Amino acid sequence: MDGKVLDVHEKPSAGKWLTLSMQHMFAMFGATILVPQLVGLSPAIALLTSGIATIVFIFITKFQVPAYLGSSFAFIIPIQIATKEGGIGSAMIGSLFVALVYSIISLIIWKTGYEWIMKLLPPIVVAPVIMVIGLALAPTAVSMASTIEVNGVATYSLLHFSAALVTLAAAIICLMFFRGVISLMPILIGIIVGYLYSAAIGILDFTKVKEADWFEVPQFLLPGVHYDFVVTPTLLAVMVPIAIVTVSEHIGHQLVLGRIVDRNYIKEPGLHRSILGDGLGTLLSGLVGGPPKTTYGENIGVLAITRVYSVYVILGAAVLAIVFSFFGKVMAIIATIPQAVLGGISILLFGIIASSGLRMFVDHNIDFGKQRNLVIASVILIIGIGGATIRFSDTFAIEGMALAAIVGVLLNLILPGKEQQTLMTEDTE
Repeated sequence: MDGKVLDVHEKPSAGKWLTLSMQHMFAMFGATILVPQLVGLSPAIALLTSGIATIVFIFITKFQVPAYLGSSFAFIIPIQIATKEGGIGSAMIGSLFVALVYSIISLIIWKTGYEWIMKLLPPIVVAPVIMVIGLALAPTAVSMASTIEVNGVATYSLLHFSAALVTLAAAIICLMFFRGVISLMPILIGIIVGYLYSAAIGILDFTKVKEADWFEVPQFLLPGVHYDFVVTPTLLAVMVPIAIVTVSEHIGHQLVLGRIVDRNYIKEPGLHRSILGDGLGTLLSGLVGGPPKTTYGENIGVLAITRVYSVYVILGAAVLAIVFSFFGKVMAIIATIPQAVLGGISILLFGIIASSGLRMFVDHNIDFGKQRNLVIASVILIIGIGGATIRFSDTFAIEGMALAAIVGVLLNLILPGKEQQTLMTEDTE
């Protein structure tokens, strides 16, 4: 691509390296720590594992793909369901099996080529499933923004809702009225502004910050040590089908990233390598208590704006994330972020996720005058948002987003009139 400042394998000068890497770390920071906050995991572990997963991904892709791996929003509801069924350890086991699915898909692509998966996951299936991710989380966002827990009961609070609205307004202003790298960090900036407002109105508790040490080892969550390794059919049914969504997301990001840096990443280093890198990152994350990983669109945006494509800058951001995860005071401050602030930013973020699915319909010129497209999208949306469940027994059920994804793939395969349509644009993390 013309106008690049640094190509993929070029290194910046020592003076610029830190600044460029910091930009990438801040771009992913807000979203990466938001996911663990929503599902009951450690933000420090999420940061640590995002850095480790990114380094592993870059090695697996032979230092050719400058992508950053952060916490995946697609797994928020599945992790919440798995945790409710069998504790947070159950969700971690589910992450390990998701990583196994990535590995199997990677092996099949390596042996048979990538064309089949591009046809299996067309936009008419992927787009409504992405919309389900955002819309199914809407009640969670609104509840977080407007209620507080009083004697175990969620109670409306105008004061806390005001913090959510200030947070939301700051993020919207950042998106709408700023350009460059700042416009790619609305989550982080919104959280910072909301946090400062929360301090001003007196709803912060700094006790944890005072008690925290400057250096603290993140709280690992290890199988066989902190939880029993128990696998249930329901666990697999809740977590594993989400791979349909995240693999689609991965393909879209690789296509977009390839266009930005003027390379074909589907062919070289190959889709099988990048999916394997995603899978190994998720595996390592799950083994120590971190959320599943995915490539981040925010960082792809930073590449496009700065025109610095260096994989070494991404590596620098990964190292910084690992270092930050050991700063106890920083992690303690993150732990004091009010629920209302997280709710305010979630209103925008979950809405953007849903809207990105809608955008995919537009980008691919999906014709809803055709009954086939109307049926597939409609069924996926209602099953996913409505939380439909197929319960085969007390220990095996498929529900919500997982069921919607499976039904969408099956409908696309069996309904007549299928068009030759493949995923060609990015969606969301």
